[in-house]
Amino acid sequence: ARFERRSLLVALGGGVIGDLTGFAAAIYMRGVPFIQVPTTLVAQVDSSIGGKTGVNHPCGKNLIGTFYQPRLVLIDPETLRSLPRRQWVAGLAEVIKYGMIADKEFFSYLERHMEALLRMERTPVSHIISRSCEIKASIVMADEHESDRRRILNYGHTVGHALESLGKYRILMHGEAVGIGMVQEAAMSRHLGICGDDVANRQRALVDRTGLPTSLPPVTFTELWSAMQHDKKVAHGCVYCVFPERVGQVRIEPLERSDCKRWF
Repeated sequence: ARFERRSLLVALGGGVIGDLTGFAAAIYMRGVPFIQVPTTLVAQVDSSIGGKTGVNHPCGKNLIGTFYQPRLVLIDPETLRSLPRRQWVAGLAEVIKYGMIADKEFFSYLERHMEALLRMERTPVSHIISRSCEIKASIVMADEHESDRRRILNYGHTVGHALESLGKYRILMHGEAVGIGMVQEAAMSRHLGICGDDVANRQRALVDRTGLPTSLPPVTFTELWSAMQHDKKVAHGCVYCVFPERVGQVRIEPLERSDCKRWF
């Protein structure tokens, strides 16, 4: 098509479309401009914000990719009304994540308005999108290339990405895997003494109310641990996991195989 360096790509669709378009824009002629027009909840609150682009590999999620910022992110909440119910519910996992990692008042808002959100009422939907974007943007601006604080955005994703790859990206939607991942990582945090029962139980109750899955599918510990080894947060062969301390606050800790196995 003889695209030039000033040719513009437009990513219209969900997170996969956004990641694929952004990755293509990043590597063509060492970078051409692109804009994000996300149409799913996961894409609007998470994947379109922050400049991470990538494609999946059989060994793991988003293992091939770049950091490449879009020129613009254009979000129209009305596009969400075109979604199948399952897609909408899956996106709520990423929204709950923001409350858990950074904003206890936002988490309380979700507890108060979950039924309205499930009915897709305009005012609460607009609020959760804007607040989620604010939280993610503030974290990304402090750590664009995921060397430190940005890693807290991966809460629920260590287990979640492992489950996605074990299902060859065909069984669980990303948000469903993150929902399971958050519940299981909070349970692991409780097992390790990092958080109390109240934190794990409160989060699980909210995830349950969305209709998201919360239980691990039938996998063995060896399968799960092996899949977790391909996580991008692995450093020097050690798996690092994001653990909640309380609602609105998390910390990143190395996860020993023996501790994970006892929890499992």
